[in-house]
Amino acid sequence: MNAIPPSPPLAKRSEKGLLTPDNCVVAMIDLQPQMLFGVCNFDRQTVINNNLLLGKAARVFGVPTVLSTVETKSFSGLMWPQMQAVFPDQTPIERSTMNSWDDANFVAAIEKTGRKKIVLTGLWTETCVALPTIQALHDGYEVYVVEDCCGDVSALSHENAMKRVIQAGAKPVTALSVMLEWQRDWALRETYDAVMDIVKTHCGAYGVGVEYAYTMLHGAPETTWPPYVVPALAPHG
Repeated sequence: MNAIPPSPPLAKRSEKGLLTPDNCVVAMIDLQPQMLFGVCNFDRQTVINNNLLLGKAARVFGVPTVLSTVETKSFSGLMWPQMQAVFPDQTPIERSTMNSWDDANFVAAIEKTGRKKIVLTGLWTETCVALPTIQALHDGYEVYVVEDCCGDVSALSHENAMKRVIQAGAKPVTALSVMLEWQRDWALRETYDAVMDIVKTHCGAYGVGVEYAYTMLHGAPETTWPPYVVPALAPHG
């Protein structure tokens, strides 16, 4: 299975040019160790964190998500285990092509969703993001490049790639902005708690501020996290 189907319908959000949970598909491309090793324009741990934020948000809002990897066995390695844990029952589409849009299985998975807006992230920006973005735009899709989830071998490479996709018609967004665009209204309680859980886990000062407001200003009980369990230690030799 290459795309998680939508969850039961959520309360309808107004569209008028905006992203909604029922008008887009998320594509996550080449989130693999070797690709991350080459990233120099952003902090690598932040790139992981932001992709986890986006992936979890896609699950919360039931947005179909297409995962793809390149040359897993020969060079790039398996998709990050943290990301696989967000999509435990989903097998990434394996490719040999740098450009996902050259892979018939990838394009078919996007087409199967029936959605014309693609929220796209991947490594590296100048190839695995820019090339499918430009061709998807050519084929009539709207593409939203989640910039803080992408990374490249240098700041110049990333910046030039973003200029190129924007000039081609793509829209730059961030992982947090996408999640908040899907939520849109704090009165929509069906997803509120899940969104706040993502915020507290992945959004740094914003998440700490939410926890502070809950506990210090509104008297809510302190958030409880699962206790850390130390993995079994190997005996000394």
